[in-house]
Amino acid sequence: MALALDSAQDGSLAPGDMVWVPGRTFMMGSDKHYPEEAPSHPVKVDGFWIDATPVTNRQFTAFVKATGYVTFAEKAPDPKDYPGALPEMLRAGSLVFTPPKSVSGPDISQWWVFKFGANWRRPYGGLSDLRGKLDHPVVHVAFCDARAYADWAGLDLPTEAEWELAGRGGLDDTEFAWGDELTPSGVAMANTWAGTFPTHSTKPAGKDRTTPVKSFAPNGYGAYDMIGNVWEWTTDYWSTRHPEPAAKSCCIPQNPRGGAVDASYDPQQPSIRIARRVLKGGSHLCAPNYCRRYRPAARHAEPEDTSTSHVGFRCIKRPV
Repeated sequence: MALALDSAQDGSLAPGDMVWVPGRTFMMGSDKHYPEEAPSHPVKVDGFWIDATPVTNRQFTAFVKATGYVTFAEKAPDPKDYPGALPEMLRAGSLVFTPPKSVSGPDISQWWVFKFGANWRRPYGGLSDLRGKLDHPVVHVAFCDARAYADWAGLDLPTEAEWELAGRGGLDDTEFAWGDELTPSGVAMANTWAGTFPTHSTKPAGKDRTTPVKSFAPNGYGAYDMIGNVWEWTTDYWSTRHPEPAAKSCCIPQNPRGGAVDASYDPQQPSIRIARRVLKGGSHLCAPNYCRRYRPAARHAEPEDTSTSHVGFRCIKRPV
């Protein structure tokens, strides 16, 4: 494999089920939407291979069978990491989207419920399982779980800049990864929310969560589900905005690696020092009336220790 990587800088020999993203300079971020996406600024990124799809339950099952790995959501939290937490809440579990009948205000706890026993094997908690979902993206993976899988596979997780370059699919000046319309000619281009979030979905029963990978057309690089379905982990620590554009072309950042860990901590929880990483791509819960983050430039903060029913990941391989 090393010889293939050395001799295939153009991606003609991709490792496994991966697609090649040519390196180049592109405009990262956006000045038109959420403040954390600004300012739009040029960055230069070297070429790399990226998984054609998010890591699936089938692939994650193979990893667990080979290693015996236990995910973060399957372990009881350590009390010292969560000062002030109620003892009865310090049990293994994960956050599951649970649509309410009605909502009052923006409090997300109306639709996000921490369910004991929810994890990648039981994505909705309770007696749910993976029957019929082996080709869906794995969910309920914390950052350490994604990292462990990548290490086992001999791969890495993408930086935010790498992910955004891949997510754009070769299109720089369009609103979405496929053009300037969310649903061109009424055609859904990604698995996002249909209806009024979070109370009403117009999708058929059982089709309003994750979908099998490759259910929608790939982007210009041949990568599927870069937008929608599940959010995806990157290695970058969260920052509240992007750096200012370089004053001169000679100073454009090359392969940027994000901000400082101290700046990623949640100021709303000063007693909990847990780093936050950047998520990219949006999910099946993104909706025009609530979360318009189904765009390559969009970004979201996620604590490293948090797993949910709408967050997954994919891996990359950089040439030797």
